Amino acid sequence: MRSRYSAFCEANRDYLLATWHPETRSENLTCAPAQRWLGLRIYDAIAGGKNDAQGQVEFIARTRIGGGSAQRHHERSYFVRVDDRWYYLNGEII
Repeated sequence: MRSRYSAFCEANRDYLLATWHPETRSENLTCAPAQRWLGLRIYDAIAGGKNDAQGQVEFIARTRIGGGSAQRHHERSYFVRVDDRWYYLNGEII
């Protein structure tokens, strides 16, 4: 989760796509050049340990585009482990 947040901060589209499960990946992912990420707070993590095949993370990421007001993105993300690598599967906005 933290590595994907960092990739959003750096507008690293390649990393975001590489860590997104192929069955749910969107090839239309764009990173807004004027978007600035202001912080990440993780509220809950379920499973996701070394022996788990699935995990969930609830978080709030704060962002601002251009000179606009800061916004909060509150999501529960779902991850799956494939060959010892974690992939983002999907998420639900809270």
